[in-house]
Amino acid sequence: MIFNAYKSYQFKHNPLPQTYINQIQAKEQDVLQHMQDNFGFIYRFPIIITDKVPGRLYGLTSYENGKIKIFLNKKVMQESMPYMISDVIPHEYAHALLFKLHQNVAGNGGHSRLWQETCKSLGGKNCRRYVDQKEIIMSKMPFK
Repeated sequence: MIFNAYKSYQFKHNPLPQTYINQIQAKEQDVLQHMQDNFGFIYRFPIIITDKVPGRLYGLTSYENGKIKIFLNKKVMQESMPYMISDVIPHEYAHALLFKLHQNVAGNGGHSRLWQETCKSLGGKNCRRYVDQKEIIMSKMPFK
C-alpha cells in the first residue's frame, strides 16, 4: 500500500513520463492520418496535459477567441492510460475538428450524430458521451 501511495505521489508531482508522451504523440499521428484519409486535410490542435481539469473528466476541448485546445486530465491518466489513448484523444479531436469547421452542435453536449461519425472517422472506437467505468475496469482484468 505504501508503494502504491508513493508511486501515485511521484506521478502527480513529476512531469509526465516520456512513455506516456510517446503514446499520446503516436495516437495523435494516427488520428491525423485518419483525418487526412477521411477528410482530405489535417488540422493539428494543441494537446495540453493538466491536472486542472475538474473531477474525473478525462478530457475536454475548448474554443475560446478562435483558438481550439484539447486538454487531457493528468489526474486520471495513471489509472486509465490505454482508455485515454484509444478513446479520449479521438473523442476530443472530433470536438476540435467540428469547432474548426464551425459545425459543432450544442445539443447533447456536442455529441451529435455528426460528432459520432466524425469521432469514428478519426479512429475512435467508442464514440459516446460519457466514460464507461466498467469498460475501463474490465480492461485491467487479467482475464476476459
